[in-house]
Amino acid sequence: MDYSEKWGKDVEEATRLALIDLRLTVDQVNVIVLEEPTKGFLGLGAKLAKVRVERKPETFKAEEKKQEEKIQKSTPSYKTERVERPERTDRPERSERIERPERIEKTAVRRENDREENDRRPERREKRTDRVRPGGETTMEGSFSVREKPADLVELQDHVSEIFLKEITEKMGLKLKIKVLGNDSCIYIDMDGKDSGTIIGKRGQTLDAIQYLTSLVVNKDKEKYLRVVVDAENYREKRERTLEQLANRLSDKVIKSRKSVRLEPMNPYERKVIHATLQSNPKVTTRSEGDEPYRRVIIELK
Repeated sequence: MDYSEKWGKDVEEATRLALIDLRLTVDQVNVIVLEEPTKGFLGLGAKLAKVRVERKPETFKAEEKKQEEKIQKSTPSYKTERVERPERTDRPERSERIERPERIEKTAVRRENDREENDRRPERREKRTDRVRPGGETTMEGSFSVREKPADLVELQDHVSEIFLKEITEKMGLKLKIKVLGNDSCIYIDMDGKDSGTIIGKRGQTLDAIQYLTSLVVNKDKEKYLRVVVDAENYREKRERTLEQLANRLSDKVIKSRKSVRLEPMNPYERKVIHATLQSNPKVTTRSEGDEPYRRVIIELK
């Protein structure tokens, strides 16, 4: 191997991993830094370092010389002659071998026992497979349908959640406008700006993480728990509509094919949307299967 590209939390770690891969020392290679690391904030927006470690040209020559010397030392200085051995004629051909009767009988008995054991063995059950009644899915803490927002929400100025989110987004290098609405039971936060896509993340994962942290800050030392929803570019409502359309489309597929469908792993709130969408469907039912964070919904015929 002439070179190796590795990632690491810093340049030193990435270089060390590349040297292990190449089985060389640092003085035998050239190190090229492809990407500098960044720390980010609370693990969000952090980037690893990437280096390309190349073997020095003189290292090639040294190794080639060692290989040549090794070959020369291992090559004998005398000639060897091949001695032909006469072939054995007393060994029976494989095709002429005769199976012993007792061996055939034992093999047949073993196969029969295996079949009986398989017939007695119960069907394998999936780990944590629970049929869920309508509304029975545990919801993600602090989540509720954005289309079911209370009508008495009022705008809150200098709320603790606004101060917290401003600090986070500034340290992440994001420019966003933050608007906080709330009442006695819930807090709804909307963020908008050119960096909204970054704060949402892949399938809303970054947004969910920030929502969880914000909920901890809002409910710290509080006797009454407040539900918290953090949204950006109306992502929550769009995601709900997408999940509802997906649930209806897959239920039609189950009815036509008469085969169950397993969805990708989802968080508890998204699974609840699927269950709620299909709870009134007379032909299909839904259940959840697996352990967090890989728990998923299964749609099947009733």
